[in-house]
Amino acid sequence: MKKRIGVLIEKHFDETEYIRFNEFFPQNGYEVDYMTHLWGQEENTFNGNDVDETGITAEVSIEIDDVDLDEYAGIILIGGYAMDRLRYQVAPEKGEPNSAPAVEFLRRAVNTPGLKIGTICHSLWLFCAAPELLKDRKVTCAHNIICDVENAGGIVVYGDEGTVNTYVDGDLISGKHPGFVD
Repeated sequence: MKKRIGVLIEKHFDETEYIRFNEFFPQNGYEVDYMTHLWGQEENTFNGNDVDETGITAEVSIEIDDVDLDEYAGIILIGGYAMDRLRYQVAPEKGEPNSAPAVEFLRRAVNTPGLKIGTICHSLWLFCAAPELLKDRKVTCAHNIICDVENAGGIVVYGDEGTVNTYVDGDLISGKHPGFVD
């Protein structure tokens, strides 16, 4: 059984999730690898959303272009504004799909048989950059990105108090916000 979880991360990540991933997965026998597109650098240090209050930063040296997805049980897209930053492409072309490195990584991940992909809060923003991956998938997300997810073809699942807390659609596992990371 694969015992590694990859977490896609960038600047402005959610510290609550970062803390919980670093507790939960090792306690359950999983190694956690933080990865990103390094833009030609050997490593990078990212600040969370509330770094002034928490002091939490993440040092990352794993380039997503070099990741062998077959080595992972799952990939998690961390919340906060990290996934919005990662869908940036240098030279977009009219009528062409988003070719940002993280979007291409997500396409590879979705097409890796048996690989679980976790999203939480705002992290479905990365899926919105590749709507073919989200079309007709049932998900939950933060209330303020519902329109983005629905415009990208996702089907947002509702409960008594807005979107449901968590939802599993095949290998895609989504969570509404950091309060539901377990």
